Amino acid sequence: MASKGKGKSSINSKKSKNLMQSFGYAFEGIGYALKTVKNLRIHLLFTLLVTIGGIVFHITRMEYFVCLLFVALVISLELINTAIEEVVDLATEEIQDKAKRAKDCAAAAVLFASIVAFIVGVAIFLPKILGL
Repeated sequence: MASKGKGKSSINSKKSKNLMQSFGYAFEGIGYALKTVKNLRIHLLFTLLVTIGGIVFHITRMEYFVCLLFVALVISLELINTAIEEVVDLATEEIQDKAKRAKDCAAAAVLFASIVAFIVGVAIFLPKILGL
């Protein structure tokens, strides 16, 4: 396990002094994830497809709202999964059962939300597609 003091000064220097700085750190996190997490880019591709599909098939405002909630859920969980993976990797370099379980559970949360989002997407779009 990594020593507790290791890297402490860089973490303390990241404390935000104001709201804009806090947003800046959040956008740094999004940028990092976009560059390094393939699944996040896949989720964003599906977000684009859902948006285009919503326009083409004239989904209702409520259906857009439901899609937006699931998009936010899946992308948020992907970002949390990335954070957990980074922290676990920071805490230990060797493979440990607890570290593996933490990473697996975080990935499972993203998978579960993605499956439910897909099911909801099918329920919204399939009747419209078949109605053409």
